[in-house]
Amino acid sequence: MFNSDVEAAGNLQAKYKELKTEIGKVIVGQHEVIEGSIIAILCNGHSLLVGVPGLAKTLLVNTIAKVLDLNFKRIQFTPDLMPSDITGAEILDEHRSFKFIQGPLFSNIILADERNRTPPKTQAALLEAMQERHVTIGGQLHLLPSPFFVLATQNPIEQEGTYPLPEAQLDRFMFNIWLDYPTFQEELAVVKNTTSDSASSLRKVMTGEEILYFQQLVRRVPVPDNVMEYAVALVHKTRPNAQGSELARNYISWGAGPRASQYLILGAKCYALLHGKYSPDIEDVKAVALPILRHRVVRNYKAEAEGLKIEELIKRIM
Repeated sequence: MFNSDVEAAGNLQAKYKELKTEIGKVIVGQHEVIEGSIIAILCNGHSLLVGVPGLAKTLLVNTIAKVLDLNFKRIQFTPDLMPSDITGAEILDEHRSFKFIQGPLFSNIILADERNRTPPKTQAALLEAMQERHVTIGGQLHLLPSPFFVLATQNPIEQEGTYPLPEAQLDRFMFNIWLDYPTFQEELAVVKNTTSDSASSLRKVMTGEEILYFQQLVRRVPVPDNVMEYAVALVHKTRPNAQGSELARNYISWGAGPRASQYLILGAKCYALLHGKYSPDIEDVKAVALPILRHRVVRNYKAEAEGLKIEELIKRIM
């Protein structure tokens, strides 16, 4: 596709700028959210978007799918949702033989809306799809399309009737991205754009084939030893039983696992590429550390009693 990785890196950086321009036609602000979602996709990871209703989480995912020229399906998770409702099921056709009918999971980008409102059985079915990229129905494996990404949303309020995601499932998400309220000027622009009869036309910037190529390009990015050591040391400092982690011993119950170290390096590689560098440094690791670690580190009662947020603890560890 390209003559060299350097040429491919330049092309990726140019396409990233185009992606931000196209998405910006519909989504006002939310720059860190857009960047995090794109990095997760290019690292073949999944993202959990956390924010109150009305912050355009669904619109953001739909817009990303359009500019990436990918199929998009939205699944509204409810307490009565069954695994077969998302994976599909075998039915008996007119010839009295079993036929597999694909569920909404068979798409490139899945918006799992309010994922914590569905029972653990259905959450587990989505977990298999996220990790293995296939579903098992009637003992048969059915491969999901490639590329495949899950962008799940979670409402931080109205927790009645929800099934909190276990830490083992949260660990499957590369990023935990928090959406904040827009600024006054951003909200003014949102209201102007959404209360008129004008509609933005989006241009397709990247194809599924290009995404798969760029995913391999990210893997090929070289990482200096000191950056690798910093990422692993950072994760170790979140563990209460690790040597030299006084802060973790005082305020953290459970630290991040090895998957956090892997995602820190992958995320730093991609972040560096998108910002015109051919190899990541420690600042690139720090740039992606918060959304990677915040859902993998559990505060203890002392941190909660003193009102210490997990973001503050991670920043102090860094």
